[in-house]
This record gives sequence, C-alpha cells and structure tokens, in this order.
Amino acid sequence: MYTNCHTYYSLRYGTFSEVELLEMAQRNDITYLALTDINSTTAILSFLQLSRNYKIYPIVGVDFRNGVDQQYVLLAKNNIGFQTINSFLSEHLHSKSDFPEEAPELENTFVVYPFEKILELEKTKFKANEFIGISIKDLNKLPFSVYKGYVNKLVIQQTVTFRNQSDYNAHRLLRAIDLNTLLSKLPESEQGNKTDQMHTKDDLLIKYANYPSMIENTKRILQQCKVDFFFNDDRTNQNQDRYFETRERDFDYLKKLCYDKLHSRYPEANPTIIERIEKELEAIRTMDFVSYFLINYDIIQYAISKDYPFIGRGSGANSVVAYIIGITNVDPIDLDLYFERFINVYRSSPPDFDIDFSWKDRNDVTRYIFERFPNTALMGTYVTFQYKAVVRELAKVFGVPKMEVDNFLKGYTIDPKNDEFFKLIHKYGKLIHGFPNYISVHSGGIIITKKPIHYYTATILPPKGFQTIMFDMNIAEEVGIYKFDILAQRGLSKIKDAITVIRENQPEATLENIDDVYKFKSDPEINRLLKVGDCMGVFYVESPAMRTLMTKLQTQDYLGLVAASSIIRPGVTNGGMKNQYILRHRYPEKKKEAHPVMLRILEDTYGVMVYQEDVLKVAHKFAGLSLAESDILRRGMSGKSRSKGEFHRIAQKFKSNCNEKGYTPEDTESVWNQIQAFAGYAFAKGHSASYAVESYQSLYLKKYFPLEFMTAVLNNGGGFYSIPTYINEIQKCGGIVVPPCINKSDHPNRIIGKTVFLGFGMVRDLEVRTIQKILNERQLYGGFTSFNEFIDRIHISLEQLILLIRIDAFRFTTIDKHHLMWQAHLQCKSSKTDLIHPVLFKPKKVDYTLPEISSNFIIDSYDQIELLGFPLVSQFELLLDETESNLRAIDLKRMANQKVVIYGNLITSKRTKTNKNEVMVFGTFLDSEGDIFDTVHFPKIALKYPMKSKGVYKIRGRVTEELGYFCLIAENVQRQAIVSDPRFHSPENSNKKAHY
Repeated sequence: MYTNCHTYYSLRYGTFSEVELLEMAQRNDITYLALTDINSTTAILSFLQLSRNYKIYPIVGVDFRNGVDQQYVLLAKNNIGFQTINSFLSEHLHSKSDFPEEAPELENTFVVYPFEKILELEKTKFKANEFIGISIKDLNKLPFSVYKGYVNKLVIQQTVTFRNQSDYNAHRLLRAIDLNTLLSKLPESEQGNKTDQMHTKDDLLIKYANYPSMIENTKRILQQCKVDFFFNDDRTNQNQDRYFETRERDFDYLKKLCYDKLHSRYPEANPTIIERIEKELEAIRTMDFVSYFLINYDIIQYAISKDYPFIGRGSGANSVVAYIIGITNVDPIDLDLYFERFINVYRSSPPDFDIDFSWKDRNDVTRYIFERFPNTALMGTYVTFQYKAVVRELAKVFGVPKMEVDNFLKGYTIDPKNDEFFKLIHKYGKLIHGFPNYISVHSGGIIITKKPIHYYTATILPPKGFQTIMFDMNIAEEVGIYKFDILAQRGLSKIKDAITVIRENQPEATLENIDDVYKFKSDPEINRLLKVGDCMGVFYVESPAMRTLMTKLQTQDYLGLVAASSIIRPGVTNGGMKNQYILRHRYPEKKKEAHPVMLRILEDTYGVMVYQEDVLKVAHKFAGLSLAESDILRRGMSGKSRSKGEFHRIAQKFKSNCNEKGYTPEDTESVWNQIQAFAGYAFAKGHSASYAVESYQSLYLKKYFPLEFMTAVLNNGGGFYSIPTYINEIQKCGGIVVPPCINKSDHPNRIIGKTVFLGFGMVRDLEVRTIQKILNERQLYGGFTSFNEFIDRIHISLEQLILLIRIDAFRFTTIDKHHLMWQAHLQCKSSKTDLIHPVLFKPKKVDYTLPEISSNFIIDSYDQIELLGFPLVSQFELLLDETESNLRAIDLKRMANQKVVIYGNLITSKRTKTNKNEVMVFGTFLDSEGDIFDTVHFPKIALKYPMKSKGVYKIRGRVTEELGYFCLIAENVQRQAIVSDPRFHSPENSNKKAHY
C-alpha cells in the first residue's frame, strides 16, 4: 500500500520505468500501488494499462512539488478526480507559477500532506479528504508530535524513488545535470532521501504494526480510488465523434458532399465509381469514422478559404470519398489503390490523413483548429537521454575536461588520473541512456477529443502557445485517441511563392491552373525532366539518390514517378528488390524470374513489393491470411503491433499456410524475408501518389518558369542542397544573380527580368531594423540617387553601412566600394542613434582626395564569402592553380570503364556503412560548367582521402555505367586551393593558399 511512487517520468529525478515499478511491486507482494510522479501524469495511462498484467490494484495521482520541495500528493478517486488533478497541474505548469502550500478543494480527490510539511505549516484543521502521510523514518518523530492524536488522519506515505544504491547514485547525477552543477556541490536539499525505497508487504506491516489505524486508513482511501480507461481491443474511440449534433446528420452531410462534388472529380461517373462510393460510405459509418472525415474536410475548407496550398496524403489517400470531397488530390480509381489498406471492418483506428501545409501557413491552420474545436491539444513526445550526450553531461558533473571526453568517445587513450571517473561515466551513461529527458511537441500530431483534454492528461504550454499533452502517440492510440497530422513543408510554399513571383515578373504570361495536374502528367517536356533527372529544386525528387533511380528507371510518366517515390524508401532496398524492380522494368523478359504467384498478385510492380499495401496483398493472397490478420502483420512489422504474442501467432500461421499451399521452404522464407525487410519502411501507394502530384506541380513551374521557380526555392531556404547550388541552377537557366542593391533589392530575393537580386536578408549581421528602414524609406520617398543622399536619409551605424558597402549594394553609384568606405568613415560616426534632430540647412559634404584604389572580383568574392557564405563567381575562377584536365560531366557518357581525371565542386556527400561496418561515401559535384556528376568512394579511398569541406576537388577514378547512369569510382581525391585575398597580401603569406 504505497501512496507515493515515482518513475523516471519524474524528470531528472526518478530512476526506473512504470513497468519496473509494477514488477518491483509484484515481487514485494504489494496489492495497492499509487503512481504519483512529480508534477507529471505522463506514465499514468501506460501504468493503468500495464497493471492489468499484474496482481496489483492501481491508483493514480500527482506528487506536487515546487522544485524538489514536496507540497502534497493528490490521489484521484475516479476519472473526474483525475481530470481535476490534471486541470490544477496544467494551470500552474502553463503559468509557471508555484503550487500553493495548501491544496485547493478539488472534487473526487484525496490529499496527503507529508508529515514534514504539516509540521512546517502547523496545520490543525483538515477537510474530510485531507490526510497526513507518515513515512518509515517519520515513525520515530510521530510519538513526540501533537499529530499522534490525529488517529483518523494518519496514512502510510513511504515514498518510492529508488530500488538500490545504483539508482540513488543515478538520481544524484540526474539532479546535478538538472542543476548544471558539479556533483561535489550538489546540495542535499536538492536530493531525494536514500531511504525512499520499497519494502515488502510483510516488512511494511511490521514497521507500522503499532499504528493499526494508520494501516486501515491507508487501505480505506486506496480502495475508494478507481480510475478507469479501456485499452487495446476494449478501447472505444475517444476522438470527437460528432461534427454536428447527431451521427445521422453527420452521415447525411458527408453523403451529400460526395454526391454534390462527384461530377467535379468524375464528370462521367460510372456504376463502378458509384459502387465504390457506397461501399466506402457504409464502411465509414459502420466504423464510426464520419466525424473524422468531416473534421479533416473542415480543416481543408479553412485552408482553401485562405488560399493556403496543401497536400492530403497517408492511407486516407486510398479513399474515393476523401478524393471527391477534396481532402486528397489522388484518384484511387485511376491508380487502383487498395481499398482495404485505407479501411476495413477489422481496423479499429481511423485511416491516416497526413495533411501538409506550407511552413508559413501551418501555425495559422493550427490556431484555427484550436479555436474551431473545443477539446484540442498538440501531441507530445519525449526526447530521451542518448549515450554520448549523457557522457558529456556526466563529464561536466565530474569536472572532466572536454578534450578528455572527446578522446573517450573517439576511443582514444585517456589520462590515467581520470580513469576512475570514466568508469563511472560509462556505467551510469549506460544506465541513464534511454531515460526521458524532457517533453517536446510531436512533429505534426493534433488530438481533438470528445471529452476535455484534461480528462486524459495534464498539459504543458510550449512557446507557440498551444497546449500539449504529456504522453505520446503510442499510448494515445492504445486508449483510443487518434491524432490528426497537420504537417509543414517547404515544397508547397515554393509552389505558392513561385506563382506570386511569376505574376510579378511576367504579368502577361499564361499560367496554368496549378491544380490541373492531369495536364502536367501528359506533358512530354515535363516528363523528360524526370527521365534525365533534371529536377533541381523539385519537391522529393531532387536528391542524388532519386535522380540516380529515375535515370536508371527512365522514369517518364506519373505512375513511374509514384513507383520511384516508394522504391527509394529503405524497405525495397533492404529486401534486395530495388535492383530486381529496375531490371524487370527495363527488361520485361526478366519478369519471369519472379515467383509466379507473386507476379500474379503484384503484376503492376513485376512481382516486387513496392507499396505498403503490398504486404496486405501478399499475406492475404500468397499466404492465405485473412485481411484482419494481414493488417496485424503489416502493423507489427511497422512497429505498431499491440501484442507481440498475437503477431508471433500470425507469423507462424503465415509459414504454415505457405507450407500447406505447397510452396518450397526456400520460396516461403524468401517472401517472408522480403516482407520483414520491407514493411516497416514502405509508403502506401496513395502516399507516394500524393507526393508525386506535388512533384509534378513543381516540375511544371521549373520547366516553364525556371528563374521564378528557383527564386522561390531560394526564398524558402533552398532544399536538399545548399543555396550556392540553386544559384548555379539559376545561372544554368540563363539567369543572372547579383548581390543586393540599395534601390532594387527586398528582404527576400527578387527577380526583375532575368536578373535575380539577392535579398538583404541574405547578408550576415545586417540587422532587420536596418533592412526595414531602407525599405520603408524607399517605399515612402523613392529610390536613392547617390551615396551621400543615402547617408542623409538613412540613419544607421557605421558598422551596418560598411556591410552594405562591402556587399556592393551601392554599385549603382559606379563609385568603387573602397572609396565609399573611405567616405563612410570620414562622414559618419562609428555608431548612429535613431534620435537624429532635424536641421534647417544640411551641411555640405566635404570631398576628399583619395588614393587610387579599386576592387576586383577576388576581393568581391571574399567579401561575398564572408557576408553571404559563398561567392557569386564559379569556384573554378578562384582556383590557385590551373586544372590539368578540362573533362566535363557530359564527357563521362562516352568514357565508360576508362580512367579519367575530372575537377568538381562538391555540393553534397553522403556517408553510409557497408555490411562490414566500414564507411563509404557518395559524392555529388558540379563541373566547371555547372553540370552534375556523381562519385563513389569505397571505404579505403574514403578513409585515405576524406572530403571534410566544400570546394573544388581533383578526382582521379574509373567511369562506370549501369542502366544508362554514369558515375565515377574514385581512386584519388585532392582538394584544390584557391587564391588568397589580395587585401591581406604580404611577403609572409604570398605563397599561402586560401581555404574557406
């Protein structure tokens, strides 16, 4: 009968999980057990769920503390009591205010004050639900206290935080980490008591034998506590289950939406489509998912009203109902999407709708959801302690120098005097690894429940101001709370911004409806970009891996892109089937290598599992499992299985069914291994199709408005590559990229004709208020005619003015920037305040005779490197030495199996490990004309010639070709030096090479 137990969700205080707490209680023959984490209800639902597997009666509550100073423990009598506790806790967590010394009147709760707090408060009046908690160590003090006479108010309160000395040591280390202090300076007041451990039931009864009324009081209040939730197969849908006042009206509205909007999606709806609609509607109603569809529809309608672009994806994209009412933009009939992946009568959770919005719009959509639906919160997630991070934290706690820690983590020899410290650091680093560190916000999950959020959990309030629940999506699903995924990405904002830029720069241009994807899919010019991998800046398909795959597949249509979007995922590769798919696609005669049953089931993908629903198809049609069993198999291999035993049973049935069907053990094992490697990483086909729609929208803009599209890409922070790569793409497309201009630039990048003026926001250390002053002044009173006029009109510090001069923002004056810097120093104070008094007559500027000095492109390039992070000239123009070879990327296509030397500017590299756990590297470079080529660096070469920074490299290697894709197997890699900054030229450094 423990009324005050902690898990490691008492953050940076507790030392074990809720599972370990239950196991310990069972070992000690404990029947009544209260989980009361410090200022947290994170573990409570999991605790209630798991307690069913033990002979334990669970009680839940919260240990309320200001810092580590315990005020009282609140225990919930029932679910309403739990809700009131959550509301009280959340109110103080949101406001970051201390808890009162005396608990407020909260219905359906018990309050247990620790004995020490009662002595401090000298409390003499107690409400009916208030009690005094007596720990084992308090038993020695009680006889000498006035409270020994409060017989009916005394209860057992033996706190449980540790199991042993090791836990206690870990606790002290966690407290030191939390307070950022040396362990030797950790105050005792910040630590728990070493005696806060669990005793056996018999030992506990012996300890309190002289106080039988205390034992009975404790039993009585614990027996009155019962908080109930239903989990797993017993769970009920806890989401908001009605959009209107009745389910009937909800269904009528959903059905009306379908048929009102049917002809906009299917102008000639045939009986097959009508039958599919009716089948889905009936399944949606039967499974009580109508409100889920309508809430998603409501969110989409708000986005449309605000002209926010969006993409609806997830398994819900397999739904024709979702397609018709506009939640998704993927036609499941046209793509033959598998209905049972979207919804089946065995599925208890609603289908996934992952709705992507622009990163600029998502916060407003989230705000709308919170205002529109009463019981809304963000999904929580826990960031856990990772071993290397713990090691660094523990090293600080022990006072070990950082250099020693770095050497320890790299496996190098460490100073013998610190050897004992590192033994402890390693031991407790392993123990603390995996402990929750702090609660964070799920990347996109929002919950909308039918009961108040605090019925289920307390909440925190992150900086953006949206309340966030204390548990994660896994336990949420177990109790019947299913998240809405409201996600953010930059691809959509690139499309939206590109359209805006086109209308500004080419107002007369004909711009197709961006949602008319059918037209884009049939455009051979757009499809050619896919075939040759010319997709820089295009959502999801611009990476080297995707470009390589599309080149090998010769992707040249929508369905090919949908397949490629899924094949690129680790599942197909891990199963060893990616290459098989490519070969069977390019050489149809190789289809016969597939197992005939697999080929019949997966005819469209040549007998290869490509999409997540293929697991369902294979399990159902190859192994004869039911759809319900197939879905459990799919979820289990995705890490979502609710029962390992259930999953194991179905896995055994898969193999026994295959045996009964007469498959050879080798065939059965081969298919099973493919499923195992594949299922956890695969995309649903509708998901891939949704991504492909967005890719086609970007491809249209890139093909017909490349300069405006790439400008939008720059304004959204680039993409897979860094900014200079996209600047190179603009230049390849015939654009000119120039530094910011005082008269023509904006905060973001701006295109006028074919010239892209970089934005003031690109300049490092240029303050926002400086930019705003320039733009406001220019908008109100027009452009600047001279440097002196700028100084008169814009009052900024000399430091800010120098930044503008160095980036050549005053080039319209035709005065060399060195002269402008002299003028700036002579005419301006080192810093200017905003409080400039107006003058009746402006003083005449004094002209000075200055020495003949001038800038050049090398000086400009170094200024650009410092202020922008990159030069606006080609890296090849800055090389110190002449190149030995003029070979270009295009030349590699005629030099298969030959050894060559080529120079390339590194734009990205990827490290990966081989089967032998050795590191190899894939490199992507631009040649001297800005064209891309790829390299492969096997482990020995990667180790011998590491590429530690960007820049131009001389690469010697052998050209290889596979299915029309050419790359270079590197044998020697040398980074090339660039010329030094002439402003720092002196006899001492005249022979020095420059790097950046």
